[in-house]
Amino acid sequence: MDLKHWLAHGIDEIGKWEAEYGGFAAHPALEVGDGEFGAAFGELLDRLRDNYPFAHPRYAGQMLKPPHPAAVAGQLAAMLINPNNHALDGGPATAAMEREVIARLAAMFGFGTHLGHLTTSGTIANLEALFVARELRPGTAIAYSADAHYTHARMAHLLGVPARPVATDAAGRMDLDALESLLRQENIGTVVLTAGTTGLGAIDPVHEALELRDRYGVRLHVDAAYGGFFTLIADDGPDGVTAAPYTAIAACDSVVVDPHKHGLQPYGCGAVLHADPSVGRFYRHDSPYTYFTSDELHLGEISLECSRAGAAAAALWLTMRLLPLTADGLGAVLRPGRRAALRWHELLTESGLLVPYQRPELDILGYLPRAERLSDVDRISAEVLEKGMSAEPGDSVFLATYGVSAEALAARGHPVRADRPGGRILRSVLMKPEHEQWSEWLCGRIGELVRDVR
Repeated sequence: MDLKHWLAHGIDEIGKWEAEYGGFAAHPALEVGDGEFGAAFGELLDRLRDNYPFAHPRYAGQMLKPPHPAAVAGQLAAMLINPNNHALDGGPATAAMEREVIARLAAMFGFGTHLGHLTTSGTIANLEALFVARELRPGTAIAYSADAHYTHARMAHLLGVPARPVATDAAGRMDLDALESLLRQENIGTVVLTAGTTGLGAIDPVHEALELRDRYGVRLHVDAAYGGFFTLIADDGPDGVTAAPYTAIAACDSVVVDPHKHGLQPYGCGAVLHADPSVGRFYRHDSPYTYFTSDELHLGEISLECSRAGAAAAALWLTMRLLPLTADGLGAVLRPGRRAALRWHELLTESGLLVPYQRPELDILGYLPRAERLSDVDRISAEVLEKGMSAEPGDSVFLATYGVSAEALAARGHPVRADRPGGRILRSVLMKPEHEQWSEWLCGRIGELVRDVR
């Protein structure tokens, strides 16, 4: 795909459409000369070099990668018009696209009837889910995994809802025995289950939590912001993921997913879905100057956010047209990263310098240098991180660290002497399909760095 060609084509076509309404002169206040713009733009490009190479497979640190070229083209084309998906008055075309992509996301999770929309982030999407939970179960608390995203504690505080963390097991999943004990003791209204924790990619046992939902009458919300799209390859296959938790999402009350992660979108694209459309009543409001051009439901009438970029819907719509939500469509983009994580895990088990923290469930891998003391694990991990990023480009590798406790290491069978309460290990996110061809080089390079800093 020649992105430069299609970007230029998009600019031309949008210009032709606008010309149908008659030409007009831009206001002099908006005019900027090429020389002035060139200087400012050159400075911008120079400043953008102060980034890490997110697009390159040697970047295996945080959950960062560039969007698909189709998403860039779709985003730019719509940005030239700049629609606002709050109301049909502001973005009729992109509002229709948003409804279409939301219907496809709902079908991916097995939701039939549903209510949902795009958001600017997974944080806002989870805020909306917890807002509905509060309205449905006033005066109750929410429970979430101790390894869940910090969003839930923050949003619960914002909403004035009591929040209760639940212990995890030795794989980083919510411990359902601990959850049941909490349900017996406290007035819990909603349980948040995570399909892909952002630290380790652990998947809470959603399918097993359904029984507790029936027994205690709690609602179930699934935070699938990171791991939601893996439902496309949840087939129990050698390069797929465990099916049961994903299949069970269809029986839950709400789910959140972030297309700006594995959905190949630019930042500013999350999504929230409710299984029961009647929860729209909690959003009900009116405005003296919007919602007049159509009797259809406006997206702003079912969201907490007001102005939202219609360009995000256009980018996702175009991407889904080319890479549909199927195992052979977007699923084929996810499998290489999954295979990379499994291969890297295999290499780590054979290494004399590194050892896997636990077996990966998605495409996130934790690992640590072999050392006798936790203080040495922490020191070596930090030095490897720094030396990998500061090396010459051809030798560089970009990782992340992950804080663990001595108890968590012991629970996973790591014979490390706990001379301190906790420390840092290494962590890699292999979310680019190109990582499959680089996993052996990455593992080998990190081994070299460990050997150098010991």
